[in-house]
Amino acid sequence: MKKLALLLLLTASYLQAAESSTHLTIAGRDVAVWKPSGSAPASGYPLILFSHGFSGCNTQSVFLMEALARAGYLVVAPNHQDARCGSNHPHGALHPEEPFRDDSKWSDATYRDRADDIRVVLDAVLAGKSFQEVRVDRERIGIAGHSLGGYTALGVAGAWPSWKDRRIKAVLALSPYCSPYVRSGDPGHMDVPVMYQGGTRDLGETPVVRRPQGAYDKSSAPKYYVEFEAASHFAWTNLNKIYQDVINSYSLAFFDRYLKNQTPDRLAQLMAAPPKIVSEAKADVGTR
Repeated sequence: MKKLALLLLLTASYLQAAESSTHLTIAGRDVAVWKPSGSAPASGYPLILFSHGFSGCNTQSVFLMEALARAGYLVVAPNHQDARCGSNHPHGALHPEEPFRDDSKWSDATYRDRADDIRVVLDAVLAGKSFQEVRVDRERIGIAGHSLGGYTALGVAGAWPSWKDRRIKAVLALSPYCSPYVRSGDPGHMDVPVMYQGGTRDLGETPVVRRPQGAYDKSSAPKYYVEFEAASHFAWTNLNKIYQDVINSYSLAFFDRYLKNQTPDRLAQLMAAPPKIVSEAKADVGTR
């Protein structure tokens, strides 16, 4: 994780490239917003919250944010206190609250500020009949996160039961840091659809998701696991374009299935016949 933080700092300007978001200040937080395209549904647009990785920022995964907005989602991404990319954020040394290699020291108090960021921003988005002239469907809210943002997303969905926000209806965990949940959390408490994405070269996080009694096994159904051949930890950021199309395909299919109830079920098709770049795809849809 130290190498991860260093690489994000060294490539900060690239992570911020190609941005087409609006920036707002909400409760003292810098929040990036991507507005949806297309005609609004009668009930309003579905909403996706995004949590960035350790020392990343809210514009670290623009390709996915833009794809979600083009597909009709309002996307809202706060900068957390550890945000480091971009000229408006500090670039000094940064240390995690607890060591990433010692998950025994992690608890629901670790990075609780990230959960607070999500809650405060969500409260603000839902405070009125519309947000930035966009009407939001309160019953169709999802969350996505990369790395420590995946930890945040899983925690807010209920992997830390004390963090659970019942407004969240689906969670997308992209190479998530999740070993604290495997050790002492409760992934089964999420009780909402979850998709994990990993890579064969993502040696820090993916093994914790896919191993027996790992995060995937301990999560409640419906649940999905997709692993990309030769993808490393930064495949889900602006740094690597190789996987962007397939990441978008699975992410959109997942949210479309559970936030739009879209038919035909593109997610089932992708899981049954994955492209060659996918080394593994498995699912347990349960009875939902």
